[in-house]
Amino acid sequence: MVKRVKHEGFVYNVTTESGNLFANGILVHNSGGLGTPPHLRVEPGAIHRANKGVLFIDEVASLSPKSQQELLTAMQEKKYSITGQSEMSSGALVHTEPAPCDFVLVAAGNYQGLVGMNPALRSRIRGYGYEVYMDESVPDTPENRWRIVEFVAQEVEKDGKIPHFNREAVELIVNEARKRAGRRNKLTLKLRELGGLVRAAGDVAQTKKHGVVSPEDVKEALSIATTLEQQISRQIVEARKDYHVFSTEGAQVGKVNGLALMGDSGIIIPIVAEVAPSASREEGRVIATGKLGEIAREAVENVSAVIKKHLGENIRAYDLHIQFLQTYEGVEGDSASISIAAAVISALQNVALRQDVAMTGSLSVRGEVLPVGGVTAKIESALDAGLKTVIIPKANYEDLGTLDAKKLAKAKIVPASNIVDVLDAALKPCKKKTALIRRMRKAFKKNGLK
Repeated sequence: MVKRVKHEGFVYNVTTESGNLFANGILVHNSGGLGTPPHLRVEPGAIHRANKGVLFIDEVASLSPKSQQELLTAMQEKKYSITGQSEMSSGALVHTEPAPCDFVLVAAGNYQGLVGMNPALRSRIRGYGYEVYMDESVPDTPENRWRIVEFVAQEVEKDGKIPHFNREAVELIVNEARKRAGRRNKLTLKLRELGGLVRAAGDVAQTKKHGVVSPEDVKEALSIATTLEQQISRQIVEARKDYHVFSTEGAQVGKVNGLALMGDSGIIIPIVAEVAPSASREEGRVIATGKLGEIAREAVENVSAVIKKHLGENIRAYDLHIQFLQTYEGVEGDSASISIAAAVISALQNVALRQDVAMTGSLSVRGEVLPVGGVTAKIESALDAGLKTVIIPKANYEDLGTLDAKKLAKAKIVPASNIVDVLDAALKPCKKKTALIRRMRKAFKKNGLK
């Protein structure tokens, strides 16, 4: 005899509608009732929902090769089968007859991601003539400055909690837009980062119960709302200074304080050079260590051309050893070119380099100092580390307008047109230096260079 037991509460049957709801929400994600009608199992994808409209795909190059090929097929055929699984398909695969998907594709992505893009898909885009590279900055005009002001007000309204900014605070935000553009007479279009600063300044003002955001609130936000790269570079610089990896006083032969970028933050890279008899009977080598990228290695090799042409030294009998000290984060780009040249020439001529000097700049094989990016961030890093003189390309000198006047007053900024200008400012005064500078200026004049 079977005894019946009465249970209180609810008993779910996962094949019913209520059971299906429970299973979808709690137990599994892709479940549907066995009695679900076939037409409810079909869920149109984005390409079908965009029929006769616009389909926007961000980071298009991150799509798998298979997905890119399917997207291309849909664009060409203007119809594509709805396939796959949905929440209502009971885990079963669905495959329909081709459904209309006639759409205008708008795709976005980073330039570096183009290598991962299906060539045929990109060819279709280029074939219509609508391939656009977006600007990262706009001209610094009254109209565009006013747009930054409107952007600040928009971010405040969007947040809904932070107070509005007074005139002086807004002017600081506009100045920050100039600084982050990294180019003279430009304003940045990287508004996501600028919006983060607006909200951080608003949070500071709200915490202090200010009625409006003041310049002091913005300055405090700038000091606390730093990127990971800025925080990491600050720690690296402090550690290198504590353990005397780089110095801020005295003079040393073959050692220089180079400047580079980590993300959007400046960082100090100590570089040392040694000259040794060549290990080969045929010709000396240039040996560089320190986790260098391809462009950085090419910059190292170009330095030897400058030395041969303008220094008049026969370096075939020597190996030039160049080391980027403790650059675990890696080095890329050619902005350390003048630093490498200064260290090597110092080692060759046995003339000491001032250790209170930092420098950044690209160097052509003719010995000309060329402009580089991120000059203001690099200068700020040098000043924060206690360095008194910073050598920069002459072409970048007008970029200093966005630097804080109090910070700028702490140091001497030396604009350099060529490697002789760099050495004149960086080498410790002595008879050897005087003779070297005179000889190199004479060589520059002979070669028709200024």
